[in-house]
Amino acid sequence: MNLLASTILQQLFEQNTILLGVWETVYMTALSTAFAYLFGLPLGIVLVLTERDGLHPVPWLNKTLGFIVNAFRSFPFVILMVAFLPVSKALIGTRSGNGAMIVMLVIAATPYVARMVESSMKEVDRGVVEAARSMGASTFQIVRKVYLPEARPSLVVGAVISTITVLGYSAMAGEIGGGGLGKIAIAYGYQRFKDDVIWVCVAFTAVIVELIQEGGMLLARRLDHRLRQRPKKSRKTKKIICKENG
Repeated sequence: MNLLASTILQQLFEQNTILLGVWETVYMTALSTAFAYLFGLPLGIVLVLTERDGLHPVPWLNKTLGFIVNAFRSFPFVILMVAFLPVSKALIGTRSGNGAMIVMLVIAATPYVARMVESSMKEVDRGVVEAARSMGASTFQIVRKVYLPEARPSLVVGAVISTITVLGYSAMAGEIGGGGLGKIAIAYGYQRFKDDVIWVCVAFTAVIVELIQEGGMLLARRLDHRLRQRPKKSRKTKKIICKENG
């Protein structure tokens, strides 16, 4: 039994099926996250601007968008995939394959991204926003030159979390015709009772997650101006202490 399992796993490597699954997982995750941010970033900005204390309060619009976002986020991804297969058919002409799964992933991830963006922008110091507003900056200028630059580290962290979430969703896409490591784990591992195939797919997925996590956190630290300023403040403090002590 173990020999048979090893033979199947060896064949998957020899036929480049595992490597193809890794590639499909990576590009489905990358494309889906990119499109989710294309729609989710503006949606998150609108949610911040139209809230009660926002730059342009529009309560009815904020509540409507908030309700829609919460409704989509409440759907379990497997149910959402099945429910929105007709949307994929209408947009790209097919209900199966990686293209259809990307459509499903974008629909599922966009509300999640919108909330992540909203949360990041709310971390920006209101005093900085009000200062820019008092100097006559327009809403667009405040968003472009205050909100987004100040929230960059948090936005990057949110992007890391969103990307990893989409990666997890992509594994479930193998249930209804999607490709990637999820399909391999289900078709060649779970359905054939080959645990080694499942664990190899888990290992490759874990490596991808680790690379996303480490790369994203490194970028977030480099973009965080507060971290860059700390050493300078520390040296100044030491000089003052030395002078006071003679």
